Amino acid sequence: MQEKVKKLIKKYDLESSSQIRFIDLVSEVGELGKEILKGNDYGKKEYCNTENLELEIGDVFFSLICVANELNIDLSQALDKVLKKYEDRFSKKGNISSGK
Repeated sequence: MQEKVKKLIKKYDLESSSQIRFIDLVSEVGELGKEILKGNDYGKKEYCNTENLELEIGDVFFSLICVANELNIDLSQALDKVLKKYEDRFSKKGNISSGK
């Protein structure tokens, strides 16, 4: 996935700094949050996925991949490390919380 995104960024000359990529990621997470709120009409009804939810998640994922690429982080390795961290926490504490 990271290679696909790299190719698209290069093809359309969309290179940017890690700081700009991070700001874009935060913005996309906000848009995802708004879409989730729309799914229950801001708490007024039972939740239902919206038509644009998948695209908003895709935007967040794309933005996160861009951040990782800019910082030379292999997302597969990062995920493996965090899953191990959570497994270790669970085996020691019975949950994955970082709290004491």
